Amino acid sequence: MILEGGAMGPVEEAVRSDVEQLGDLAGVEPSLSEVAFALARSIDTATSGECQTCGEAVAGPEDRTLPQLTRELRLTLAQLLEGRAADDDDDLGDLGSPD
Repeated sequence: MILEGGAMGPVEEAVRSDVEQLGDLAGVEPSLSEVAFALARSIDTATSGECQTCGEAVAGPEDRTLPQLTRELRLTLAQLLEGRAADDDDDLGDLGSPD
């Protein structure tokens, strides 16, 4: 959801900030991040009660989708981070241990 003045909704803004902290994206990460942005925008729309396209107020069925959108966003972000966790397992990481 783009608010007045071109600002994003709070969830989309937070997700974009989190993804930006990941640095360069590779493989399927760019498309997963775009899915995350779209889901975050939908969550902002559902919680604000505004149409994504025109900004007009919309009736309440969007709030029924909020739990599903939230689950999907969590799963998408987890999948995006999943590949990053494997990069942390380096063979030299235990040099400080006496074993």
